[in-house]
Amino acid sequence: MIAVIERADVAIVGGGINGCALAYELSRRGAEVAVVERRSLTSGATGRCGAGVRQQWSARENVTLAMQSVEIFEQLSQDLGADIGFRQGGYLIAVHDEEDLRQAEKNVAMQRSLGLEVDILSPHEVTEIVPILDVEGMRAIGATFCPTDGHADPFKTTYAYAEAARRQGAHFYRFTTVTDILTDQGSVTGVRTDRGDLSAPVVVNAAGAWSKQIAAMAGVEVPNVPYKKEIIVTERMARVFDAMVISFRDGIYFSQQDEGQVLGGIPPPETVTGYHLEPTFSFLQHMAATLARYAPVLSHINVIRQWTGFYDVTPDARPILGPVEGLEGFIQCHGFSGHGFMLAPMVARLLADLIVDGAGSPILESLNLARFEDMDIEQEHSVVG
Repeated sequence: MIAVIERADVAIVGGGINGCALAYELSRRGAEVAVVERRSLTSGATGRCGAGVRQQWSARENVTLAMQSVEIFEQLSQDLGADIGFRQGGYLIAVHDEEDLRQAEKNVAMQRSLGLEVDILSPHEVTEIVPILDVEGMRAIGATFCPTDGHADPFKTTYAYAEAARRQGAHFYRFTTVTDILTDQGSVTGVRTDRGDLSAPVVVNAAGAWSKQIAAMAGVEVPNVPYKKEIIVTERMARVFDAMVISFRDGIYFSQQDEGQVLGGIPPPETVTGYHLEPTFSFLQHMAATLARYAPVLSHINVIRQWTGFYDVTPDARPILGPVEGLEGFIQCHGFSGHGFMLAPMVARLLADLIVDGAGSPILESLNLARFEDMDIEQEHSVVG
């Protein structure tokens, strides 16, 4: 048997930030929830991410979800009863040329129309925000900056959600592998696992880079592709900057953590799809050279660790959320294209409202899987890597 229970109102496949946040939101609405995770919580993309929280996007839905998520993040330690390590040092996004500037101006106008505090900076203002940057070395003509963007600890945040959900009655089945999605006459009826069957009239696919396989178990095709990504972290040093620095052109991002380490990543020279976990020296060389170009003062600090993870990438770099036509009760929560951690708080609330109360939203409608049927999609341009 699967253990404590054999039936739930909602079965969530995946114990990352989205699965655990949704378990919390559902359980506090009175639903009986079971989360099934094949390894430990945060063992997928969540525990391998850069931990940034950004509101600067080109797609209106992502800006809205991110702004609402930041409002939640600001109160989340208090709400969950545990410190999630949230701080707001801002995001500084490099602008490299006139083409970048036109896109930045378009983005900022839309973001401001939604109420976001964001500005376009001159080269001098860039170094006022992050003094260690070499604007000439970055090959930048400026940047955009939002001071309320920030960072949270992905482990602390996910486990805080999970523990709060447990206190509200949610069940978590770690080291339990889903082997099939059970269906009957156009509706899901539960999940089959290597520890037994779990009956549930609602099943949520929050499996991240493995969401395509979970969807296929139910006969549903999703267009997601897993991309291998790599990250480094350095030795500790005195604090020299607060903002997350990123470039959509170069693909680099880096920030200084609370304990003094610099953490960051960049797309490896070789694009790799699939489930490959081996770190590469070519990435390390590329990351080190680009980081030193952006911030020469960091040239001589030591890298102490390097690891890999996955982006669950959709054709438009926007998530797939909500129900699937033709299969009642099968809810999608994936395809975040590397940005699931920062959007999770509000996504969880929207999906919980949909599942418990049947409350739809324009955002869920626009991010439904059905948008790919005729590929009438809006591309998210503000993507790193």
